[in-house]
Amino acid sequence: MVSCRHTALEVLPVRKRTLRCRHCHLTLGGGGFGDDYSPECYDRSGERRYEFDELEALDDGVAKYRCEECGAIITSS
Repeated sequence: MVSCRHTALEVLPVRKRTLRCRHCHLTLGGGGFGDDYSPECYDRSGERRYEFDELEALDDGVAKYRCEECGAIITSS
């Protein structure tokens, strides 16, 4: 296991809207994908599926950071 001091942190933004494909369950940030097809379904079967469920964003007040050196996700409470 590599030890990292996590000195280079990047704040991860909170997703305001998340969409989940009803067929393959791929989750996407809601930025413009609502009118588009699921890229995962298209890659797997060649079918363009447009059916998505909108997921409610959890705002638990916890900030998330990613260490740019090792890729670890760190949460603060």
